[in-house]
Amino acid sequence: MLERINKQRFTVLLFLSSVFGGLSYIWSLPNFLNFLFNFDVMMISTTTLSLSLLVDKISLSFSSLICFISGCVFMFSRWYMKDDVFFWRFTWILLLFVMSMNILVFSGSLMMLLVGWDGLGVTSFALIIYYESKASLRAGFMTLLINRIGDVIIMSTMVFLTLQGMTLLVGGNMYMLLLFCLGGLTKSAQYPFSAWLPAAMAAPTPVSALVHSSTLVTAGVYILIRGLNTINISTEIVSILLFCGAMTSLLGGLCAVYENDLKKIIAYSTLSQLGVMMFSLGLGLPFLALLHLYTHAMFKAMLFLVAGFMLMMSYGVQDIRLLGSVLKNSPFLLVFLNTSSLCLMGVPYLSAYFSKHAILVNMMAGAINILSMIVMVVATILSSVYMIRMLKNLNWSTRVITLTTPPYNRLYMYSPLMLLYMGAVYFGSMMNMMDPVYTTYSILPLYVNLIMNSLLFVGVLMGVFIYKSKGVHGLATMFYLVPLWQNSTQIGNFLVHKSKSVEVGWIEPFIYMKSFSMFLTNLNKKSLWPNSSFSFTVYSIGFMFMMLYYVTY
Repeated sequence: MLERINKQRFTVLLFLSSVFGGLSYIWSLPNFLNFLFNFDVMMISTTTLSLSLLVDKISLSFSSLICFISGCVFMFSRWYMKDDVFFWRFTWILLLFVMSMNILVFSGSLMMLLVGWDGLGVTSFALIIYYESKASLRAGFMTLLINRIGDVIIMSTMVFLTLQGMTLLVGGNMYMLLLFCLGGLTKSAQYPFSAWLPAAMAAPTPVSALVHSSTLVTAGVYILIRGLNTINISTEIVSILLFCGAMTSLLGGLCAVYENDLKKIIAYSTLSQLGVMMFSLGLGLPFLALLHLYTHAMFKAMLFLVAGFMLMMSYGVQDIRLLGSVLKNSPFLLVFLNTSSLCLMGVPYLSAYFSKHAILVNMMAGAINILSMIVMVVATILSSVYMIRMLKNLNWSTRVITLTTPPYNRLYMYSPLMLLYMGAVYFGSMMNMMDPVYTTYSILPLYVNLIMNSLLFVGVLMGVFIYKSKGVHGLATMFYLVPLWQNSTQIGNFLVHKSKSVEVGWIEPFIYMKSFSMFLTNLNKKSLWPNSSFSFTVYSIGFMFMMLYYVTY
């Protein structure tokens, strides 16, 4: 029956959902409407377990964006995965992945949030290990491990709320908010939980486009935006968000400069932009972080789809040193690649310009330490360096390998890229015109614009004149985060064994317990007593000394 279903049914469903969500968002803007729906699941004594759905302009706009990008990815995967034997299994798991993200977006309670959170973890694991190779299994288990840590932290937050007799984060103490923020940091691959994001590139390219644009990596940023929007957080939590955001952005930029794998470069760029979003939350600008999340989702999905076309043309080669002039005979794909790269760099009047530059301007105007400011300025320059380096290798280098020319005579191959291109160019300015909450951040002084553009120009020059990048082991392993998380099970087993020894005692396990166990072992070997003269003699002499001591004293 599934073979008879048109492969575009899910695409049409997602686009219709996106249109409905977008129209609902436009309708809710002038009215400031918010709806909360509660569904009672069960009642235990006087306690009612209910699931809540929150419908407001943030959830409607984000859900509409998710459905729009998912529709483009499903349209692309129809061609990209057409020869796969288990095409429908892949499609259904991908649809469950999108549904889990929508559940998380509309969640109005921690219980509903946990449903979407766990759904994302399980379906992302199934998608990452889809190819069933050693690399994909290793990446899938690393992703599952770090996401399980986030699940435990979120459940600990729920337990903390229950013990405090509360159901809302408003008015919570610092430790509860700290747990909530740590849960968001794990899902958004912030430092030191960043190792799983490049490893997730073992998944098929449509999965990478969804994971790195609008679904899994943005879940942590989204719940922090929802949770911290109405809460006055302490300076300690602000410092943690600023530190993690700045370090993640710098780490992603440095690793991307020294990386040669095409998909990993795009993954590190995602890591860098996630750090910018988290830094914006630390500055107390949740709506700017949300706007950057939207604009980043558009051009990053387009960048991954173009990368998928290049992989198909090069028979799966991902090394940018071998992909010179890969798009020489594909001018449309070349336009899409250059546009998405310029958006990521923050070129003026493209979509990311209205969010990224506003975040950096508020950073300069805010009361933060000079070290965080320097780190973010360096990360901003590096974003231009690694993108120009990638474009230079893909567009200006000579061809090394043999390429194939896929059939481009069908409209549905270009349709998702055209739709994402419109969003990557116009979405930032459109959101500024529609919602007044973003307009106040887009009014920038002239000298600030000159400073931002000069940083962009410096990054472009550095990217053009860097000819060779020698890799560093520390950067290749993300400051040794990758081996740390890969060997976490062995480290955990070693610590458990040592903690058991410490809990029993330092001397008892090695002297008293060991001697007593040997005594019982030899004592139970009754058949060896006649032949084991030494053991019997030792025990006899010991018994005689005990009796002598008793008789004497």
